Amino acid sequence: MRSLSGKTLFITGASRGIGKAIALRAARDGANVVIAAKTAEPHPRLPGTIFSAAAEIEAAGGKALPLAVDIRDEVSVADAVDRVDEVFGVIDIVVNNASAISLTGTPDTPMKRFDLMMSVNLRGTFAVTQACLPLLRRAQNPHILTLSPPPSLDPEWYGGHVAYTIAKMSMSLCVLGWAEEFRDSGIAANALWPRTVIDTAALAMLGGLIEPGRCRTPAIVADAAHAILTRPARECSGNFFLDEGVLAQEGVTDFSAYAVDPAQSLLPDLFVR
Repeated sequence: MRSLSGKTLFITGASRGIGKAIALRAARDGANVVIAAKTAEPHPRLPGTIFSAAAEIEAAGGKALPLAVDIRDEVSVADAVDRVDEVFGVIDIVVNNASAISLTGTPDTPMKRFDLMMSVNLRGTFAVTQACLPLLRRAQNPHILTLSPPPSLDPEWYGGHVAYTIAKMSMSLCVLGWAEEFRDSGIAANALWPRTVIDTAALAMLGGLIEPGRCRTPAIVADAAHAILTRPARECSGNFFLDEGVLAQEGVTDFSAYAVDPAQSLLPDLFVR
């Protein structure tokens, strides 16, 4: 069985949600997990901190390095990578998970929120990947995995929330470019996106817009990420994976265990028909 034992993962936004689920899946293999996230103190509306996530990772069998990182700040990112170099000496995997969302139309998107989405989703993803490259180049099977949708110019994905879609598609365009840029160096760059809406704490921030019972749990994305990150990097790059498709390639045929409520119909994700 393919394993992440001994591998070092740098995961942004890993204090909760999908990022934490990917971290815990790696921890069960005995991986080292760098929790690069902003939440060092409890959030008034969202559960989890870098320290509570670290405790769960250690309990699951991994080694955790919680680091308070604002990925919008390149100095904060560089300091975090320096710390990883001191502790582990390598980064085998970068998971660009941190993201900001606002499903608002143009008139209802404050420029402050626009700037947040662009600075976290695009700038932060680019800054983290850039800073991690020297340690990635030391790895035997280096991967960059970005949580972003298949790139598309379909107007359907843009009309309802132009700013958010641009911010997410920008992450996907980074993947497209990195797969080509790093091809000769053997660093894989792939994207992963859920086929259905995933039930995370951030879902509640949308004001009840989505019913959790019609979602899947973060475990499906974590299992799909594990499958991708244990593949040979030189043979697996430039892909825009959907979680269900990845697991189908691994032989999974029954996805009911990932449903929050198997009796309810599932909601497709925003960028999936």
